[in-house]
Amino acid sequence: MKHSLFILLATIVLFCSCSPQSGKEKSTQNIKFITISGPDLIKPDGSKLFIKGTNLGNWLNPEGYMFKFNKANSGRFINEMFSQMVGPDFTAEFWKAFKDHYITRDDIQFIKRTGSNTIRLPFHYKLFTDEDYMGLTANQDGFARVDSVVKWCREADLYLILDMHDAPGGQTGDNIDDSFGYPWLFESETSQQLYCDIWRKIADYYKNEPVILGYELFNEPIAPYFENMEELNDKLEDVYKMGVAAIREVDNNHIILLGGSQWNGNFKPFKDSTFDDKLMYTCHRYGGEPTKEAIMNFIHFRDSVNLPMYMGEIGHNTNEWMATFCKTMEDNNIGWTFWPYKKADGSSFVGITPPENWSAVVEFSEAPRGTYKEIRDARPNQEMARKAMMNFIEASKFKNCVIQEGYINALGLKAD
Repeated sequence: MKHSLFILLATIVLFCSCSPQSGKEKSTQNIKFITISGPDLIKPDGSKLFIKGTNLGNWLNPEGYMFKFNKANSGRFINEMFSQMVGPDFTAEFWKAFKDHYITRDDIQFIKRTGSNTIRLPFHYKLFTDEDYMGLTANQDGFARVDSVVKWCREADLYLILDMHDAPGGQTGDNIDDSFGYPWLFESETSQQLYCDIWRKIADYYKNEPVILGYELFNEPIAPYFENMEELNDKLEDVYKMGVAAIREVDNNHIILLGGSQWNGNFKPFKDSTFDDKLMYTCHRYGGEPTKEAIMNFIHFRDSVNLPMYMGEIGHNTNEWMATFCKTMEDNNIGWTFWPYKKADGSSFVGITPPENWSAVVEFSEAPRGTYKEIRDARPNQEMARKAMMNFIEASKFKNCVIQEGYINALGLKAD
């Protein structure tokens, strides 16, 4: 009798532990995510989400022009230039302070006040490895940095798109992806494996986070400079499928965003939109006429696959052009995030006023530095250069930035 009772109790315990209605499982089932209905994004309350927002460019993937640099135009080149100018240890201190202050809760709260509903967060894959990047040589802080934005977006009721702007091996082959001048991702199995491993790790970590709208597998693949461009284009969808498969091993909740080749402008490489049930596409456009005719290729592709199309990057134009194009996109159901949120001077939501002696840093960045003698000859006064670098960080804090009211108003948003 005692033996039978023990078997009965053990069976009950086993059933309860395996039941899909266990406490943890039940709680995750109640989480609501953005979903897709044809060409539309649908919020948990059933209403349509039309994306309006901005990109947090330069923060976790530095680009030279946002510092007013030309030759030092990628993260790797900027870091090397700073290290030549003030040494690697001070450069590491600079990057930590830069990450701490360039984007904060104040920035996210301001973005919300403009009427934006979405932020796109570009990041470098190295933030999720032990590779040398932005002052750290091990124990990178990618999750800590993204966690902070997730928290701030949750407080502000904003959605977040995670964009791997710089993929292993490079997906673009230009300064855009901090690469070595060629999109090695499409030819290197090692880089492809690392790309999949990182996305699997990110997706597993954020699989139950509804603030995240989706994962953008990589940015602006395959620049148009290469003789074998069409051969590379033929590999694009397969590499995307690898990333999607890695994510779906751990996360079936989030949308996955796929960008076209040649600056997110060419969607001909896509042959199959049915391999996953939560896909959307993302285009980019700078310049040209702000008319429907100029984006008909995006519209035709969107209609052919009956999935959402979103303008992930656009900007760097006159206020009149941007106002006209915003209406064009809204009339044609293409949401947008303007590029960028913040940079030195204008053409952004907020501008950074370069500090005193920043011109000396810019001058060093542009000087010949191909030999050690050239580096020594061009190096500015250390105290001045280091002070200018830290003052740039102070100038980049939201409280010290200049709100670009005309820019914001041109987007149909409102300046604070």
